[in-house]
Amino acid sequence: MEDISGLNHQIYSESEKNQLKLIPQLLAEGEAGLKVLTDWMFSVRNEPANLAMGKAYQVLYQVKNSSTQEFLAANFPAGIVPLKSERNIDYQPLQELLAQQDFQGADVLTLQKLCELAGEGAIQRKWLYFTDIDSFSSTDLHTLNQLWLIHSEGRFGFSVQRQIWLSVGKDFSKLWHKIGWKTDNNWTRYPKEFTWDLSAPQGHLPLSNQLRGVRVIASLFSHPAWS
Repeated sequence: MEDISGLNHQIYSESEKNQLKLIPQLLAEGEAGLKVLTDWMFSVRNEPANLAMGKAYQVLYQVKNSSTQEFLAANFPAGIVPLKSERNIDYQPLQELLAQQDFQGADVLTLQKLCELAGEGAIQRKWLYFTDIDSFSSTDLHTLNQLWLIHSEGRFGFSVQRQIWLSVGKDFSKLWHKIGWKTDNNWTRYPKEFTWDLSAPQGHLPLSNQLRGVRVIASLFSHPAWS
């Protein structure tokens, strides 16, 4: 085990990938490790959120002691990801679920937020038409994507799914197998057969209902937000 001074030096100097690996080690050091983590988070508080900052925020969020909670309330009152919305949609509850790593709850709430983005008709029916996607704000899509990306160590999010889709030549049948939504010819059954933690395949979450066809998700992946 690295001594605490060595870990302290590395969290400031290492790459984002290595910082991600250091965070569990710092947590294992108890109060001394938490002090290093909060000091580092304070030093980067004005920088754009990256995966290491997201992991550190999650770790600190789940430490239920008063000093850590006070630190987060003072320095990250709305979380780690800027919750920008052109439609005045409140993404704070989603950030909280993702910080808790309640990925199943976050998945349900993501669909609700997408319906809010689409408007009253989608809110009432609780699902999306592919034509709803055209009216989506790029700002809001980026916020939703960043929330998933930053709180999953880069494993989940629309942009991750889209990148896999592009890598398989936009072949949805290949995508479903890559991201664990289908095994052989069988659709993964909701909710018990899906994996609600970071051991899931890359791009596994958030979900999109494919039983109505691929037009909604194809429209989402083709949205100008990603260009």
